[in-house]
Amino acid sequence: MGKRYSELQPDQTAFIAEQHLFFVATAPVQGRVNLSPKGMDALRVMSPTRILWLNVTGSGNETAAHVAQDPRITLMWCGFAARPLILRAYGTARVTHRDDADWLSLAAHLPGIPGARQIFDVAIDLVQSSCGFAVPFMDFVADRPVLHKWAEDKGDEGLREYWATRNTTTIDGAPTGIVP
Repeated sequence: MGKRYSELQPDQTAFIAEQHLFFVATAPVQGRVNLSPKGMDALRVMSPTRILWLNVTGSGNETAAHVAQDPRITLMWCGFAARPLILRAYGTARVTHRDDADWLSLAAHLPGIPGARQIFDVAIDLVQSSCGFAVPFMDFVADRPVLHKWAEDKGDEGLREYWATRNTTTIDGAPTGIVP
């Protein structure tokens, strides 16, 4: 049986810092639920009830549109190394786009990653841990350099063109709020 907490515990924050992969789940009011794996050094625990996550350009932009409709979000980490643990943080998120007034103040807490397009500010209202005994052992080799190189090669103008053609609506046709 999993354990529930009203906020992240110190050992859970340390566990999050050790992970190279996490998952983000969101859902619109109506339409498809989205579950995405996220890598890179793009997440910071700001407090026991707050997480900032830097979202980089990808083939879709579901999370931004879902959060605009319904701010519910779940973040999940799995212990693929020594410690068998599944950790979920439930809460609500606010999305900040690169052209928003508070982008720079939030971005100061996160690494500069090529292709950054949004920052999600997550307010945690429930944390759940479970055993993770069925999660397989997996070894981390390295982050993939492909997305960094792709974004650097595109440059700011190329990224904005990509957003205009690939990131302005969800697979269900909802607006994502991104301004190319």
